Amino acid sequence: MTTSLTGAIADLRIDIDRLTRRLADLAAIGAIEGTEGCARLALTDEDRDGRDLVVTWMRDLGLEITTDGIGNVVGVLAGQIDGPPVMCGSHIDTVRTGGRYDGNLGVLAGLEVVETLLTAGVTPRRPIAVAFFTDEEGARFAPDMLGSLVYVGGMALEDALDISAIDGARLGDELVRIGYDGPAPLPAAPPHSFVELHVEQGPVLEQEGITIGAVESVQGISWTEVEILGQSNHAGTTPMHLRKDPGFVAAACAAFARELALDLGHPQVATVGRVEFFPNLVNVVPARATFTVDLRNTDEATLQESERRFAEFLQTTAEAEGCTVTTTPLARFEPVLFDPAVVDLVAGAAEDLGHSVKRMPSGAGHDAQMLARVCPTAMVFTPSVDGISHNPAEYTAPGDLEAGANVMLHTMLSLTELTFDDTTLSEPTTTEATDA
Repeated sequence: MTTSLTGAIADLRIDIDRLTRRLADLAAIGAIEGTEGCARLALTDEDRDGRDLVVTWMRDLGLEITTDGIGNVVGVLAGQIDGPPVMCGSHIDTVRTGGRYDGNLGVLAGLEVVETLLTAGVTPRRPIAVAFFTDEEGARFAPDMLGSLVYVGGMALEDALDISAIDGARLGDELVRIGYDGPAPLPAAPPHSFVELHVEQGPVLEQEGITIGAVESVQGISWTEVEILGQSNHAGTTPMHLRKDPGFVAAACAAFARELALDLGHPQVATVGRVEFFPNLVNVVPARATFTVDLRNTDEATLQESERRFAEFLQTTAEAEGCTVTTTPLARFEPVLFDPAVVDLVAGAAEDLGHSVKRMPSGAGHDAQMLARVCPTAMVFTPSVDGISHNPAEYTAPGDLEAGANVMLHTMLSLTELTFDDTTLSEPTTTEATDA
């Protein structure tokens, strides 16, 4: 479905210079020296300072700001009618070696949408909301997309507040420490609809020369932590056939994960991303190995097969080495299909603005997949140069940032003019958005 905007509203465009200035200002908080990247792990001092800056910008725009019990922040621009807002947003926490666009673009482009409307004197029919969600990356507190998961009722607030960070801190205590334990209730009232603008974090759009991705789905994600216990011993005097070496088991599992993904074929991916040995000495067979495995697929049945096959290999290899295994689930989300009508609006807005567009899945997890549980949702992708993300070298050209933000602007404006029933979008029967 496409809905073309007319008149002065159809001519609205964001200010790319203003957007890139805000991106740079936010990236300066937690800046990684000598790079364009930044490090703002969730609920650290750097995250607090980033939050404070974004909230200041929300306040400057006159938004009604609320903070909930998990630290999600929502700013709302009033519309001509009351009711659930058309929401956009993402996250501002990063991984330890983060870029300036991942997550941040979706939040700051949302502020740019609001400022564009205010500058033009346009009051949308429905309210418009801009949100940033806590701990999307999961880099400090597992699972990822934690704030949006609690926002939609997928995890009880009490359980989330009790999660321990990789550095041992308790999530609820850290929220209080940085001043973002808010009063707004959870689960939150569902928005009318949700759109998230994000850099692709992959190479497809750039390689195919396409400007906009209309995201139809998000891969399912399975994260597991594995602990293998063996027997610490002398590296020089212990014969190979008498070893109980958890390091070997971890290495074999890392190699198998890659073989498994290649055997199942695209779009299956598998990653062993963190490995720790104890006592981690050059001349000692380790006593313990701990590692994580990340399995993803757009098909739930294939994702389950990858989990089964990996678990079987892990158990068989550990037993053969005389080791014991403990596994701890860190995150498990099924694949998500976005609302086809909202995907159509994204694609239609891109085409109306003269951009090439590709309908595609997302390989990374996003807050949008959580919002899709409670309201019609879709995403807008812009190209990532060389497909690089979670890296200070992450880059998207200003022209592509501008294109993506304008597509989000016009998608949101179309959504403010539409109502949903159980299966379809329909035109409103009351006043359309007008210049104020």
